[in-house]
Amino acid sequence: MRYLILSDIHANWEALQAVAEAASSDGYDEILCCGDIVGYGADPNPCVDWVRRNAKITVRGNHDKVAVGLEDLEWFNPAAQASAQWTSEALSAENQAWLQALPRGPIPVTDFQILHGSPADEDEYVIQLAEAAVAGPYLDTRVSFFGHTHIQGGFLYQRGVPRRIQPVGAGKDRLEYELDPDLFYLINPGSIGQPRDRDPRAAWAIYIPEARLVIYRRTTYDVRSAQHKIIAARLPNILAHRLAAGR
Repeated sequence: MRYLILSDIHANWEALQAVAEAASSDGYDEILCCGDIVGYGADPNPCVDWVRRNAKITVRGNHDKVAVGLEDLEWFNPAAQASAQWTSEALSAENQAWLQALPRGPIPVTDFQILHGSPADEDEYVIQLAEAAVAGPYLDTRVSFFGHTHIQGGFLYQRGVPRRIQPVGAGKDRLEYELDPDLFYLINPGSIGQPRDRDPRAAWAIYIPEARLVIYRRTTYDVRSAQHKIIAARLPNILAHRLAAGR
């Protein structure tokens, strides 16, 4: 079985289309999504429509919750607040209802699980090693996929101590990473719609449990078109500018 692992699409239709095309060439059997389909970008309905049609399992992200009134805006910065309010008005009634019904992670998938933030709290970020150390005892499976940070890579745990997993490097579009069956892993496929690891390319992963293999992937997409849509929608300009910087 080959799983296509997606996260943090953030209403970026151009990036999602590019990933779908590249992943189709790679080949996969099922799609799993770690949340934040909407927010920041200008195409919430096309992105939600695509995930609804294609993903086998999707967990909710914090932007998904805010856009449909399940979480308060107070924890968001001004640009994110403006985006959430715009998204809420732009979403179709059908997509609003679907987002409201998304489950909270972690959700088990055979012998691994998917979630959005930390296994202890869906809204917590796991970026630093200290944060990974706190999250480690809450891992229920050897392999867990998460999002939220927009940073491709993740962590491995050896005797409970986390070590960082490096993402695809500059100039490369794939990195194969073999998993040790005796270790625990918290793996981030990276963000499709708004990477924050200083690489503007859309990020995702393929997981092949039988081979204990994670394939980290990156692909270019039409950043300018995504930026123009954000500006045309009168969303904060920073949401457009940051796409080209990958941060």
